Amino acid sequence: MIARLFRTAPLTCAFLIVFWTVGALTGAIGGTNDELLARVGFGTESPLWTVLTSALWSMDLLGYVATTVVLLVFGVLAERSFGALRTAAIFLSSHVIGSFLGLGVVLIGRDVHWSWLESLVGEVAAGPSIGGVGLALALTFRMPPLWTRRVRLMMILSVLVLTLYSGWLEDLLRLSGGVAGLVIGALFLKSGAAHKARSFQETRVLVALLLAASALGPVVAMMSPSPNGPLWWFADVVAVAQPVQDDVDAVCGSDAVELCRTMMIQLSYGRFPALVMSLLPALLLLVLAEGLRRGRRFAWWSALVCNVAYGSFIGWYVVDAAQIPEIGALEVVFSFSIPMLVPLAITIVLLLTRDHFAVRLPRHAVRKFWRFTVGSVALLSALYVFGGYLVRDQFTPEPGFGALLADLPTRFLPPGYLLGLVPLQFSAEGFLGALLFEYTGVVFWLIVLAGLLMASWRAWPSSCEKEAEHARELMQRYGGSSLSYMTTWRGNQYWFTPDGETAIAYRVVATIALTVGDPIGPARVEAVRGFAEFCARNGWTPCLYSVGAETREAVEGLGWSAVQVAEDTVIELDTLSFTGKKWQDVRTALNKAAKAGITAEWCTYADAPFAITDQIRSISAEWVADKGLPEMGFTLGGLEELTGDGVRCLIAVDGDRTVHGITSWLPVYADGEVIGWTLDFMRRRTHGFRGSMEFLIASAAQQLQAEGARFLSLSGAPLARLDRGERPRALQRVLDLTGQVLEPVYGFRSLFAFKAKFQPKYRPMFMAYPDSAALPRIANAVSRAYLPHLNARQGLRLATKMIIRPRGRVATAGRTH
Repeated sequence: MIARLFRTAPLTCAFLIVFWTVGALTGAIGGTNDELLARVGFGTESPLWTVLTSALWSMDLLGYVATTVVLLVFGVLAERSFGALRTAAIFLSSHVIGSFLGLGVVLIGRDVHWSWLESLVGEVAAGPSIGGVGLALALTFRMPPLWTRRVRLMMILSVLVLTLYSGWLEDLLRLSGGVAGLVIGALFLKSGAAHKARSFQETRVLVALLLAASALGPVVAMMSPSPNGPLWWFADVVAVAQPVQDDVDAVCGSDAVELCRTMMIQLSYGRFPALVMSLLPALLLLVLAEGLRRGRRFAWWSALVCNVAYGSFIGWYVVDAAQIPEIGALEVVFSFSIPMLVPLAITIVLLLTRDHFAVRLPRHAVRKFWRFTVGSVALLSALYVFGGYLVRDQFTPEPGFGALLADLPTRFLPPGYLLGLVPLQFSAEGFLGALLFEYTGVVFWLIVLAGLLMASWRAWPSSCEKEAEHARELMQRYGGSSLSYMTTWRGNQYWFTPDGETAIAYRVVATIALTVGDPIGPARVEAVRGFAEFCARNGWTPCLYSVGAETREAVEGLGWSAVQVAEDTVIELDTLSFTGKKWQDVRTALNKAAKAGITAEWCTYADAPFAITDQIRSISAEWVADKGLPEMGFTLGGLEELTGDGVRCLIAVDGDRTVHGITSWLPVYADGEVIGWTLDFMRRRTHGFRGSMEFLIASAAQQLQAEGARFLSLSGAPLARLDRGERPRALQRVLDLTGQVLEPVYGFRSLFAFKAKFQPKYRPMFMAYPDSAALPRIANAVSRAYLPHLNARQGLRLATKMIIRPRGRVATAGRTH
């Protein structure tokens, strides 16, 4: 891995080695000392050559780590795209031009007497992150449109937030380095490709990032030991901190008795409740940003109200500040009026993109949320008032019932908001009193935030039996892949093209709309395009799972990506004959079964005698207990799926009617007729006939061949594939490694090798997706779809089996797919 990285990006790797080595030798990694920074840093009073030396040091350990991450990502990508020399040129140009541009801004600010920029005169800064940011933004001119917008917005918002709230010279230079990178990219790297309009989903993501940045900026200022940006005071609006001891001492030394008492009570809050309540407005905006990303209408309304409220508060603050003689007009404009542009800009963006946030919660979900919220308020209020009255001796001064009731609204406000709004009358000293006093609001708001998150995360698909029946009719009429019958299984939802002739079966897991097999019907490309738009309107990401090569080629024309996730194994019945050496294992199983008096019998699970179904359930339960893990679902049928219309079961029984093994077969349709069968359910008795699976599959092939079926599909083994001599991409290698790790648990590769006994034809099955950024969420959704009932104990067992692999493994076919 490291060797490959050196071959791909030698310049980036060499620079990072020098960067960290110089930092370690000079002791700068632990924090650059003032003497060293004065010699190598760049500033208004530094020699011109320090613009180059400043690129070899960083201000502190966090700067080293952040710079390394930026260069490992964008430096490597740039070298792959431009080569080492052009990458170096873009990096140095961005660093030098950005440094002088930022310095010019400081000098102009000094001349117009802007106090923030005046404070930067004489300061010095160091760090290659100036050129790193410029390189990243220049690289966006060669990225796909989706990633261009995302990287630009995230990078620009990051450096802009640091500049406006942290506000030191290195923050300003990073921002100007980014501007330089954009200019360089526009002049020399712009490809002239056609502009691609933003999708519904992409617009939502960008608006959500904008709102999240407005929430995180004040948190940066609040967490910074010495914020210096022009908007640092805005942290008091979004992330309200406790007063510091020096301010409390100053106020209490004056005649402001009420204010002193309020600040003393604020200061008495415990660290955790004070932190949670102080960050509450920022947390609320972050939760609303997640709701916006998913297109929720309630998140849009809430974000709009919050930003209008913030803008109104700032306007009141500006008017109040303008009346103070000590504050000049320029300071009022830059330091107080400009912050009002933040909520104003977000409000305008929200209004312009209103149509993108139309996903409404069902009425029953809204009622449930409000019942839960109002109930929580009522319960916590009663607990505080009545509980506080019972332990009133733990408050100072001791309150009465009326005083506790009057103080109740303040329990739900951050302690910083109480300053100047509501004078606090008493504080808590005992354990129970402090618990009620400090944690009533914490518990309530954590409940509300969790409820809002759940409302944002949860998918609310709807379907009905009528839609399922129509999908079943389309399946029988048009057929499809070997997995088409799985679209009729319970748990699937259905989307149809406007003419109702093409259907896509899907299930929503963690906002990923996972399809089951190929679209059913004649208009596959149009169906995928329409389904993607349908998902975007609902705040979901589509993912076509286990589709064939034809669908993959079709969606690649839409700009989607695909990766192989399984290998379908198909037995052509028209030429099937168990002759020759390669069929020796199959013939042996048939001969041994005949000698043991074991026969293959067809049945339907719903109509089979109880003595048979009871044994089948027992065999399945034994298999699950032996694994110690839950049965997999999604494209893997269980006992419930054996009862489906048209599903046939083939069982291996002996003369005593003991069931040794069972397989189920799903019909594959074309033009209203069954043309093939797909193997689904596979189980064998632990101490039964060992060759029962080979016997049952061979028997099914012989009997279905006699009935006129064209083929049998042994279905696909997940995370296993045929080596076709192609060099796999990075994602394919990850899936291959995942299959290797899961082999001791579910034996997918052993199953794939078992199916090779039947000399099948191999047909790759793919997963297609429109956005590579959603791959982590897709992986989570697929795993949850296959293991929806995995509990903590089973999860631990699964992890243990993956880590501690058994020395030996018997390759038995316990399961298909």
